[in-house]
Amino acid sequence: MEDITRDGNPVLRAKAKPVTFPLDLEIKKLGHRMLEFLEVSQDKEKNETYHLRPGVGLAGPQVNKSLQMTALLIPSLNPEEDSKPYFRGIVYNPKITRESMKRAALETGEGCLSKDEDTPGIVLRADKITVDYDDENGEHHSIRLKDYPAIVFQHEIDHLKGIMYYDHINELDPWAVSEDVVLIK
Repeated sequence: MEDITRDGNPVLRAKAKPVTFPLDLEIKKLGHRMLEFLEVSQDKEKNETYHLRPGVGLAGPQVNKSLQMTALLIPSLNPEEDSKPYFRGIVYNPKITRESMKRAALETGEGCLSKDEDTPGIVLRADKITVDYDDENGEHHSIRLKDYPAIVFQHEIDHLKGIMYYDHINELDPWAVSEDVVLIK
């Protein structure tokens, strides 16, 4: 996988273009390389060998392609009982079609493969969302997500809109959170 695009590169702030179908072979290959990168980054041994940060999502702009595509590899939410990933795949032209009013956030804040140093603070997002997307064959899908998987999808979809996670952090009080927010460990 080519180098991950770093924060400050204008491609990370641009609105990504929709992907058209049938997919160009190069775009298909790129999606598979992005997913492979996530698999390697989550493998502790390979991760250390290649000096990678573990990642659960990688959007087109993060590999310097302003395209509405993202690879996602969300591990099992209950690894003691099921080692199969919660979600593994490449999504094209994803759109959030529904979101709950209830907010959620990762208790320790978010990070990003495009940002070497994490920006500390709470990133408020919808706790539940519905996402419509196309797969690599152009087939349409709709998925309902909540808690951690919903946060991951929202983070990656933000990349396609030119939004970075730290744009959501309250600059005056980065760790401020109301009692009704779902904090995810």
